[in-house]
Amino acid sequence: MKKITTLLLISLSSFGLQAQNFIQAYQNRANMVTQTNITNNLLEFEALGVKTTGSAANTNAFNWLKNKYLSYGYSVSQISEDPFTFGGTTSSKNLIITKTGTVYPNTYVIICGHYDTITGPGVSDNGSGTSIILEAARILKDIPTEYSIKFIHFSGEEQGLQGSGHYADNVVFQNNIRQLNIKVVFNLDQVGGKIGNTNNAIKCESDQAGLTGNNAQSLAMTQQLATCTTLYSPLQTVMSNAYSSDYIPFEQNGDIITGFYENVRSFNEHTVNDTFANVDPVYVFNVGKAAVGALQHFAVATSVLGTNEVAANSLESVKIYPNPAKDYLNIELPKDIKNFNLEITDLNGRLILNKENETKINVSGFTNGAYLCTIKANDKTAVRKIIIGK
Repeated sequence: MKKITTLLLISLSSFGLQAQNFIQAYQNRANMVTQTNITNNLLEFEALGVKTTGSAANTNAFNWLKNKYLSYGYSVSQISEDPFTFGGTTSSKNLIITKTGTVYPNTYVIICGHYDTITGPGVSDNGSGTSIILEAARILKDIPTEYSIKFIHFSGEEQGLQGSGHYADNVVFQNNIRQLNIKVVFNLDQVGGKIGNTNNAIKCESDQAGLTGNNAQSLAMTQQLATCTTLYSPLQTVMSNAYSSDYIPFEQNGDIITGFYENVRSFNEHTVNDTFANVDPVYVFNVGKAAVGALQHFAVATSVLGTNEVAANSLESVKIYPNPAKDYLNIELPKDIKNFNLEITDLNGRLILNKENETKINVSGFTNGAYLCTIKANDKTAVRKIIIGK
């Protein structure tokens, strides 16, 4: 994401957003975002390498995404590809997954983000947004929504919004005639945060530039996004302006846009430092909860919990502290967990430590840096990133 963001800061209290109601079913589904899935998605995204548009790694990332949706149970008929070429020779594909609405099947809520990267593996820009979109699709697959949802992963963002521009101008519109009726475009880009920053707030972006006819509607939708964030996640919100990401081609065609962007900018984007070691997975997890809550609101998900909705993995509530740690890590487990296995590995997967049923772990001999702590119990797994700093 090419972004310079010292932007419009507006107090949410001035908007009178309290009228938007909390819905317990939306919270329950937001709580189904798991730290383990977010962490694993980020790690897998990093392992795919530098995903420059048109490269083999970019194609591998596309196939990785497609296989994720198939593993969630989406059918082949729900998955479509939007190939595009730019610069005469470079080609890539956008991936689109469609979930049909029950009341307004021909009106779409789009949740989107780019999967291409430059220079580095792009774990924040934009593995973070990619991971959240995957979690939202997993959780909402069988949840009835009044509006249809399109989960879209764009390529070519880093080369000038090539993929989203192609989709907006050649799929949403064909020969200048609108083909898709869009309620809102909800973009997630660079929401990874950075270890060491205060990652307790998220920028909620609205369209206050470009075409003026959709500005008021974009601001109203972004106010709703901010309210959903405070309802369904622990994050605070900062109102900001949209700038140079995949919602812009839609805005230029008159659509209503909104989006998330990290509040404290990491400045690791487009560098070799945009790695898992420098990202804050807990922040991505919290943004994920906000996104799932907001997406349900935008698409009007059912407020009735289905009998087949899976309860959250209780092991996900494990607490590992302090983090960063110096000499000892404390493990605090849910009361129903009596026996567990704990492994600590480095980010290359090398096993550093393996313990059974120990809740105080001596890490005084560890080298400073980032590690993965994996806890297994009752056929469940929880994965956490830990930092050792002397």
